Amino acid sequence: MEHIVSGVGVLDKSCALLSAVAESPCGLADLSERTGISRATAHRLAVALEAHGLLRRGADGRFTLGLHLVALGRTAAQQFPLAEAAAAAMDRLRNDTGESVQLYVRDGSQRVCVAALESPHGLRTIVPVGASLPMDRGSAGRVLGGEVGTRGWVQTVEEREPGVASVSAPVSRAGEVVAAISVSGPIDRIGRSPGRRHGAAVAGAAHEVEHALTPHSPPRHV
Repeated sequence: MEHIVSGVGVLDKSCALLSAVAESPCGLADLSERTGISRATAHRLAVALEAHGLLRRGADGRFTLGLHLVALGRTAAQQFPLAEAAAAAMDRLRNDTGESVQLYVRDGSQRVCVAALESPHGLRTIVPVGASLPMDRGSAGRVLGGEVGTRGWVQTVEEREPGVASVSAPVSRAGEVVAAISVSGPIDRIGRSPGRRHGAAVAGAAHEVEHALTPHSPPRHV
């Protein structure tokens, strides 16, 4: 896996451990193998991160992300101006489609959910705020990677998770894609062509967010 090097060794290694656990819970041996950090050092840092609530150990003894990260993630999202600018458009999109709505931004080789609204249906897609997901699977990752055609949206079906489909559109500022807004839901309800059903609404919501980011510009219509 790719590691970012800041020059502060203990911090770089600690962040590498967090990234490894974010991929999936793992024991000490897997943690060492995924990061290339010696078992002794990985254990020492993991225990320290556990003390700060950034890691925790499940009943099976494997390390998983700590609950303190939930609070940090929510606070970071609330302090992120893009999430605030998108709030009204996301609420309308959730009401119009009846499906879960997410806002993602790129963070290195991953995409991070910075805002999310859940569908009112009992069976729904749930992506927690702060979740870090791959760029190469799912419509939002493809949008953030520049895969947007003339339709203005991208759809994927069961690409990231079985039984789930999604459609996403880019949010641009000054000609650069800064976020992706998505609608996702179970295939049994959203269908295998979610773009046909919700693509226009998602693209419209993306344009609303763009307008909120640049309030002096005239709104765009689809």
